[in-house]
Amino acid sequence: MGLFDFFKKKEKTVEEQDALDKGLEKTKDNFFSKISKAVIGKSTVDEEVLDELEEILVTSDVGVSTTLKIVDRVEKRVAKDKYVNTAELNNILREEVQALLEENNSPDFQNFDYGSHKPYVIMVVGVNGVGKTTTIGKLAYQLKQAGQKVVIGAADTFRAAAVEQIQLWGQRADVRVVSQGMNADPASVAFDTLQSAVANQEDVAIIDTAGRLHNKVGLMNELTKIKNVMNKVVPGAPHEILLVLDASTGQNAIEQCKQFTQATDVNALALTKLDGTAKGGVVIGISDQFKIPVKYIGVGEKMTDLQLFNKKEFVDSLFKG
Repeated sequence: MGLFDFFKKKEKTVEEQDALDKGLEKTKDNFFSKISKAVIGKSTVDEEVLDELEEILVTSDVGVSTTLKIVDRVEKRVAKDKYVNTAELNNILREEVQALLEENNSPDFQNFDYGSHKPYVIMVVGVNGVGKTTTIGKLAYQLKQAGQKVVIGAADTFRAAAVEQIQLWGQRADVRVVSQGMNADPASVAFDTLQSAVANQEDVAIIDTAGRLHNKVGLMNELTKIKNVMNKVVPGAPHEILLVLDASTGQNAIEQCKQFTQATDVNALALTKLDGTAKGGVVIGISDQFKIPVKYIGVGEKMTDLQLFNKKEFVDSLFKG
């Protein structure tokens, strides 16, 4: 079995699908209750309904530019096909959102080619409080359960208790954690982690980094230093720079994505806390606006509730029922 082959599932298990459906409940209830109100008493999907739909999408944190694309597509479909009732409007929306994501985003995660890197190095970035440490722990757990040898580098050395938290997650996931304690040089921790990963023939090295969004120059310099050090040990590392975003922050998550993509070469996204928010529309906006694949979504508290993002499954679940 190749690296991450365990993620290449043709379809979700019943438990995974239930977790996804439950994780999107708040977003779904908020979104469709508003749409239902918008079409009450209407015999046609007229300009007023389309204006309401635009407002609903924007307030669901889909984002203005993505909303305008969706509404334009729906308007053209309505003009052509003359759909009038709520169920039909929902079908049009589902089809057009799915089509938009298929056209504007890169392939789903299970189609990503990881090649033959060993260790495969993932550098995780994101501000404090977005679920970065939890995401690392859950990812490490799932990799370990799939038979991969995993090591975590505790390179977030500036925040109080950050090292202890990542060590606790390492214990939960039953994976090794390399640390030098608080205030250590993050690049030194990353260097030690990769050296030991090579020596121990481990499959995956996950490097935590400081959850700060200070001035972009400082952030860029710090992350660049860590990347350069890792590249000396494992040529081409990091192979993946994973930006973790909190979906419940809505438009703030989009702004963080802008800041981090300007500061470093982010090539994967994880959106957490979808189960605790009605702002799940931000997944659609981020998928459309940034040409970076959303690879993981967090839909619950369990270790298995970090799921691979599949655009079709996400949209189908969002519009289910």
